[in-house]
Amino acid sequence: MFESIRKHSKLVMLLLFLLIIPSFVLVGIDSNYFKGGSPVVARVDGKDITQDEWDNAHRMESDRIRAQSPGIDGKLLDSPQARYATLERLVRDRVLQTAASKMHLMASDARLAAELQAIPQIAALKRADGTLDAEAYRALVGAQGLTPEGFETRMRQDLAISQVLGGVMNTATPAAAEAALAFDALLQRREIQVAQFKAADFAGKVKVTDADVQAYYQAHPAQFQQAEQATVEYVVLDLDAVKAGITLSEDDLRTYYKENLARLAGQEERRASHILVNATKDAPAAEREKARARAEQLLAEVRKAPASFADVARKNSQDPGSAPEGGDLGFFGHGAMVKPFEDAVFAMKKGEISDVVESDFGYHIIQLTDIKTPRQPSFEELRASLEAELKQQQAQRKFAEAAEAFANGVYEQSDSLAAVAEKFHLKVRTASGVTRQPAAGAEAALASPRFLEALFQPESLQSKRNTEAVEIASSTLAAGRVTAYQPAMTLPLDQAQGKARTLYLASKSAELAREEGTARLAAWKDNASAAAGLGQPVVVSREQLHGQPRALVDAALHAPVDGLPAWVGVDLGPDGYAVLKLNRIVPREGLDEARLAMERQQYDRTWSTAEALAYYEVLKQKFKVQIKAARPSAETSAQGEALN
Repeated sequence: MFESIRKHSKLVMLLLFLLIIPSFVLVGIDSNYFKGGSPVVARVDGKDITQDEWDNAHRMESDRIRAQSPGIDGKLLDSPQARYATLERLVRDRVLQTAASKMHLMASDARLAAELQAIPQIAALKRADGTLDAEAYRALVGAQGLTPEGFETRMRQDLAISQVLGGVMNTATPAAAEAALAFDALLQRREIQVAQFKAADFAGKVKVTDADVQAYYQAHPAQFQQAEQATVEYVVLDLDAVKAGITLSEDDLRTYYKENLARLAGQEERRASHILVNATKDAPAAEREKARARAEQLLAEVRKAPASFADVARKNSQDPGSAPEGGDLGFFGHGAMVKPFEDAVFAMKKGEISDVVESDFGYHIIQLTDIKTPRQPSFEELRASLEAELKQQQAQRKFAEAAEAFANGVYEQSDSLAAVAEKFHLKVRTASGVTRQPAAGAEAALASPRFLEALFQPESLQSKRNTEAVEIASSTLAAGRVTAYQPAMTLPLDQAQGKARTLYLASKSAELAREEGTARLAAWKDNASAAAGLGQPVVVSREQLHGQPRALVDAALHAPVDGLPAWVGVDLGPDGYAVLKLNRIVPREGLDEARLAMERQQYDRTWSTAEALAYYEVLKQKFKVQIKAARPSAETSAQGEALN
């Protein structure tokens, strides 16, 4: 049948065309047809945010973070929590944009100009006369993929949006007494004494029988669950793999050597001396004219006797740094001097004396005394580095093409990775015991939640087909397939015997420790003088645990203080039990005026942020915000942390 269709493909296409077009005429074309059917993940004020927008925003955010922090763990960026945070930012931006639009908030030209000038990179583009270097400005914003107009439009939008919450945050003015009360409570210090009843100390009192182990095993089946596992094979395409397939000819390398020799050899340096007549750019015109006339006079003098340049500089130059040295500035390269000075120096010949050169500092007479040309390394010296550099450049240019071919290859021959591995000279790697979450110490593809998610898709598990090409890092794709699959199961007792015995022993030891601790607590409450085994007094706070378990310090800080000393029992779970005696509240130290001022500022910021968040929640309700994607559960986050 398929062979017949291939032979008569043109006829089939015509038939389909005649069938499809009338259906469009009769029922119309749904706008969603052209949207590609991307699911809606959120809605703000009746406007949709699609899965594609979410994916693109997260990809851009991840690329930005990787560029700023190349050593960051990719697993953090690909986690469900990180992806959901991107969606929440998208929603927030949409809410604030909508609010700014409906409130008719906008940024004036004067406000925009002030904000632009406050950006150091843009401020650095100012010329001596106060105007902006338009070409450099265009290049600066172009590096972000924007035109100056587009950049300024975005700035206006950001400034308008900042007014939405800014008005609320700027009205938050809590009193100093409130800040002091809050910090006194937050950073309160308490003196305690502790008696610990460690579970390990009671292990010798526990008698373990096979019947006890079996009963524990049957009562706690969840503790003996083995997660689903897969044996997989996978391939990774990255820049190194693309480089491995690039062969450079001798002509390519020699051409690249010639084109880049100046850069590779290093910067030419020049040595110059100068005579400076001071005249700042904002000096009166008459004063500048007088300074120029003086410079012209000195120029005529040194032109008559070039050998006297150093003596004239010592006597007349108003540059205190170089005048004692006869005006000598030493060797310098491009970018070391102001532009008019540099342009003049690098246009001169050795021994030549310039005309009068005007700069922001005044008027210069320059003598070029030496030229240091860097040694040009030979082609053979640079061959290895040239080859590596040129291969890297070509690999970056060819990666997009290779990535598309890689993605097509794993899809078209979905029952094996051999063909794509052979085409791109990739190693087919294997791994067993692979789970849905990255294992501790996992690397490359097996550390990527997105790749693992693709491996555990139903089609991959049931049909053993290749996954799609998954981006696991910048310029890095992976594809894999499951070769064997073991569903989640409860381990039989004979395999879980050792673990069950260990868990039962730990459980009974902790139970005995709790019994002993609660008995001592009751006795000491009745007769404090009988308390024995309490440690030395120690002062704890939320900032200083002093080696105490967090649960114990939290219990000490939450204990009522209406009657001191107070006795508190703390269950430490598998570690046992603790009894603490709360003796007194210890006043905070180091509360000078600077510390109190810092705390007031921090409290003001916290209060302002709380006000802004509350107002944002009101805006979300007003604009009927709906987030359809499920928030990652706390269990998912905890499991991921445990596995990692």
